[in-house]
Amino acid sequence: MLADLRESLGAALFKRVAGPDGAATRARIHDTPGPRWFDSTRPIRVVHGDASMFIGGISALLLQSLHPMAMAAVAAHSGYRGDPWGRLQRTSTFLAVTTYGTAMDAQRAVDRVRDIHERVRGVAAEGRRYHAADPHLLGWVHAAETDSFLRAHQLFGARPLDALGCDAYVADTARVAQALGVVDPPRDRHELSQRLSEYRPELRATAEARAAARFLLLQPPIPLVARPLYAGLAANGVASLPPWARDLLRLPRLPVIEGVTVTPVGRALTHAIRWAMAPPPA
Repeated sequence: MLADLRESLGAALFKRVAGPDGAATRARIHDTPGPRWFDSTRPIRVVHGDASMFIGGISALLLQSLHPMAMAAVAAHSGYRGDPWGRLQRTSTFLAVTTYGTAMDAQRAVDRVRDIHERVRGVAAEGRRYHAADPHLLGWVHAAETDSFLRAHQLFGARPLDALGCDAYVADTARVAQALGVVDPPRDRHELSQRLSEYRPELRATAEARAAARFLLLQPPIPLVARPLYAGLAANGVASLPPWARDLLRLPRLPVIEGVTVTPVGRALTHAIRWAMAPPPA
């Protein structure tokens, strides 16, 4: 009975994240022989393979939305409202391929994304032009994502990294960022913190950013039965944000309540996801 529950939950979660062809894609990523960008000892494999990514992903989207030009590009071109699951599946596949796939497949995935970015251009509501291939915008998206994934992993991961491991994770992600067109990406936590600080004067919660936050936190496209579980993940995605980002998005801070209730819920949920999605015992 418990094994059946585990199998059904794991399959449902995996299908949502990886899509209907997820099993075939996973087999291709992991079973194709050849050199990889990252060997089995690298921290990026630990972080990106952990259930804490469910929380880190929500936090990353909220944080990334605070750059007006990046958010304008997402609102106009990403289709996150019309096809949110498709966008999630494409993002998770990209992360999996670049983290675990062969070097050849990783480069192909990067080339596809760069081709898409090259075509994404437009004018934001305030009249400024944006281009998704702009190294400055790419640098913000990368820094926000790396910080969010690492924060979530250190709070909710099964194997939090030590200080050297955290720096090595940032260095690993820089390999992918540079391939995508980021100029001089941060390579340790100190540089990452500095880079985020450098972007802060440019950040604000536009109407598009607030709409994205409402969609992520209050109007998720998931069945009613799963909404309480998602609410727990989303609450921890918010709690994982830097305080200044929460202030910009006008998301309340309740440190005592979060420490007593929200964080333990996040740990319980990530443990449950980890249990459901783990391979069955041999």
